[in-house]
Amino acid sequence: MVVNEPTARRSRRPWLRMLFGGLVLWVAAVVITYATQNANLIPTVVLLGSFLVPATFVAWAFQHRHSGEVTGELVFRVFAVGGVLGVLGASLLESYLLHPSPWLFFGVGLIEEAVKLAALALLTRHLVHKSVRDGLVLGASVGFGFAAFESAGYALTAMITAHGLSLMDLVSTELLRGLLAPFGHGLWTAILGGVLFSRSTRDHFLLTARLVAAYLGVSLLHALWDSMNSIAVLITLLLTGRPGTLEAGYLPQPTEEQVNLFTVFTWSGLVLVALVGVLWLAALARTARRKPVASVRGYAMPTDARWWPAGRPPR
Repeated sequence: MVVNEPTARRSRRPWLRMLFGGLVLWVAAVVITYATQNANLIPTVVLLGSFLVPATFVAWAFQHRHSGEVTGELVFRVFAVGGVLGVLGASLLESYLLHPSPWLFFGVGLIEEAVKLAALALLTRHLVHKSVRDGLVLGASVGFGFAAFESAGYALTAMITAHGLSLMDLVSTELLRGLLAPFGHGLWTAILGGVLFSRSTRDHFLLTARLVAAYLGVSLLHALWDSMNSIAVLITLLLTGRPGTLEAGYLPQPTEEQVNLFTVFTWSGLVLVALVGVLWLAALARTARRKPVASVRGYAMPTDARWWPAGRPPR
């Protein structure tokens, strides 16, 4: 049987067709909503815009899975259920545990990365084979699911203004978050998933010092990403010699020089944080080809949904 080469190449890139096809549909939804002023179409715009990039990257990651256990059904369940569990858990914990302070963003990073890691472990605990590559794929699926549901919330919030509903604010929010999505939640949880799966087996997840360090590291990247606007404001004020003009973390009447500096520092900081995350992920992916260390110290958590004092079920 002869397979046409262009057809075979296209079949290996469903994520690309998903991206461009979804983008066409989203643009059409935005244009028709604007032209008809039909508010019933707003959920279509929100859902397409919020889920397009995360779902595309999950489809791309799925092609790089290691074992046959990582099926399309499992990836979809991890994406949807893990994303919802992460958003709900983070919202609940942040509302009770966080208060305005200089450490607010670091607290957000610690909480959100913890709930995503917990959701990943819960939904993948029954996998027989756990590898670094599969951990990267499934971790990214949880992270992108979280990002998609969170972006939908931000888009709806941006749309509601004092003057009514603003389609332009909704669209600009979705465009920005869509462009930045590959370097946020999906990337951070992929790193955690790869580290978690690197030393885990069918019977247990191994909690190691390396996993704790990875958790603190991605939480720090998360905190820096979220606080980059505030960091850029402070650096701008220090360089322009007018620190007394800061009010509630913003510049009330910024000069043109301050606006330019703020923009440069904000985007430079985001690029730097994204670069660190991408390089970290690439280094972790390279370790997937190596043989794991025979003996690693850590606490073994059983994966049969029961927590035994000795770290394993009794015989």
